[in-house]
Amino acid sequence: MEKTATLIKPEAMIFDMDGTLFQTETLLLPAYHKLFDILREEGHYEGETPDEELMLSCLGMLLPDIWKKVLPSGTPEAHRRADELLLQLELEGLENEAAVLYPGVKETLEELHRRGVRLFVASNGLEHYVKGIAEARGIMPLFEGIYSAGEHQTSTKVDLVKLLLDQHDIGHAWMVGDRSSDVEAGKENGQTVIGCHYAGFGADQELKGADVVIHSFSQLLRLHDQAE
Repeated sequence: MEKTATLIKPEAMIFDMDGTLFQTETLLLPAYHKLFDILREEGHYEGETPDEELMLSCLGMLLPDIWKKVLPSGTPEAHRRADELLLQLELEGLENEAAVLYPGVKETLEELHRRGVRLFVASNGLEHYVKGIAEARGIMPLFEGIYSAGEHQTSTKVDLVKLLLDQHDIGHAWMVGDRSSDVEAGKENGQTVIGCHYAGFGADQELKGADVVIHSFSQLLRLHDQAE
């Protein structure tokens, strides 16, 4: 655990979903390969499936930005079809027990909830995907609100987190996430940022600017204990 600041106990914690709460590759990669099989069958794509590491490197981005990198030569129709297929295949994949949360996530969230911390999700994903994970893995009742770019049509996570803070009248929160967009969303909104460095999707500088970097989700409880 790497600390660069003395922490103040938060009234709320706001979590990213992919790479923070949810071990995304356990759901995404099987869906990703099926998606390209269908795109080829339907004539939307030719050639080999792009390297799955390219898709993993895009986690945390908005879907239109993901397809610009993964399907750069794809037509607008192909991108729309990829949107539909990815959501469909991932929701189907949630029925598979191999698609899992990170170790300690459920237990840690339950303890934070017991301590009276208000819990939220802010994700750049689609509404049904983000809420589907929370429902399927039994953590939905722990959250006061689940915010997604897909539902609120925000163009950046900064805007999504601002909306969440305003709507719930939150003054001091910890933004918890694994990507630079999470750091930016927290800092631009004047909040503390806890960077999660266990997913391994981002570059070395991904969490630059975070107040603390943790290497397992359960370390949040120790941070909460130590906060003033």
